[in-house]
Amino acid sequence: MREASARGEALGLSEDELAFYDALETNDSAVKILGDETLRGIAQELVRTVRENVTIDWTLRENVRAKLRVLVKRILRKYGYPPDKQERATETVLEQAALLSSNWAAA
Repeated sequence: MREASARGEALGLSEDELAFYDALETNDSAVKILGDETLRGIAQELVRTVRENVTIDWTLRENVRAKLRVLVKRILRKYGYPPDKQERATETVLEQAALLSSNWAAA
């Protein structure tokens, strides 16, 4: 846990942003093409966007999940995330969002 926190601080990311950063970083070609700085920007924008759009029951409502999926893909395209890897990255980001949003609702 401390190691993740230190890594987040080194990258200038909050815990939530680091979770999304890690989700995006699993794609090696994206890291090579975009670099840490761009991935950091994507992670920060994803946290902001997802937080603004999740509701308590969003994981149960298909229309809300579909809207989030579109927003995530739009952000990935905006930053030039490799198109062939966007679908997997979107799914990974939504999985992370499902895990993190329970904490957001409690806050």
